[in-house]
Amino acid sequence: MSEPAGELILYRTEDGRNQIQMRAVGGTVWLTQAQMAELFDTSVQNINKRIQTILEDGELSEATINSELIVRREGDREVRREVRVYNLDMILAVGYRVRSPRGIQFRQWANTTLREYLVKGFVLNDERLKDPGGFDYFDELLERIREIRASEKRFYQKVRDVFVATSADYDSGSETARTFFATIQNKLIYAVTGKSAAELIVDRADPGKPNMGLKTWKGSRVRRADVTVAKNYLDSDEISMLNMLTTQFLDFAELRARRRQQITMAQWVTATDTFIAMNDLKVLPGTGRVSREAAEAICRDRFTDFETQRQALESARADAEAAREIRKLAQAEGHLDALGELETATEDLEDR
Repeated sequence: MSEPAGELILYRTEDGRNQIQMRAVGGTVWLTQAQMAELFDTSVQNINKRIQTILEDGELSEATINSELIVRREGDREVRREVRVYNLDMILAVGYRVRSPRGIQFRQWANTTLREYLVKGFVLNDERLKDPGGFDYFDELLERIREIRASEKRFYQKVRDVFVATSADYDSGSETARTFFATIQNKLIYAVTGKSAAELIVDRADPGKPNMGLKTWKGSRVRRADVTVAKNYLDSDEISMLNMLTTQFLDFAELRARRRQQITMAQWVTATDTFIAMNDLKVLPGTGRVSREAAEAICRDRFTDFETQRQALESARADAEAAREIRKLAQAEGHLDALGELETATEDLEDR
């Protein structure tokens, strides 16, 4: 763990005097001696002494210790230092030996809330969510759960599990099984937008629009792989509706699985259409007017145009910025008489 990694977990002491940032990596959290001293309201020397005793007694080993590269700005310099960090086992062992109210409070929190988070990836305050008094974030929680559940990997996994359990003719190697997941996704997207996934991509992928018409994408900028994903073109209302419809479909499918209702893959297609129609939404007739292959080919060509325009714009902006920097330097040195042509060039670039 030579450089900081993982996510930060914030712990606030019960007296409200301190907030400790713990870095979660590899199923545990890590703190320096200074952070432990702040956490347990004691000195660094006392923490160091406790750690040495724990290691000498053989209670824990050096495996609980790692190093982390800390980068700090000191004046005009950027200083890098390696500091020792200690995992949750060591933090709790030190807490037992310090014998302070802070230690007891932290151990109680760590052995319940923190460990649940490290194992499951989430923690819920059930009683607070059951009581809608004050600020009620339950609907927000539901929206976020729908988004997670409707994500492609989770949706595919759940649909596959349901079909394995309920389809009388399911064969993982068959063409029907390979295309069925895409068929279900296509029907749900059509129900929300009135277009199949391929039709939606062709209709909304526009090299002349900012970010080629995409509403969401991975990373800091739109890339070629992003423009062939239909969900990336949906606005927030459409995404919310699609997530809701997807989770309803999964509940519908899981209910069949729990009741051990065996049907064929073809019957599953009909059942999906029935489910969509029951929600008063449009049912996709056939597979749509545009094939997936045709949509991807069209999108690749449009992305080439988009990338060309983006590079030209970025180059023009870089040239304009360079011209402005030169002008500032010339002004600082008092050479304004030689800037006539340069200013004209700068204005031309900015107009572009």
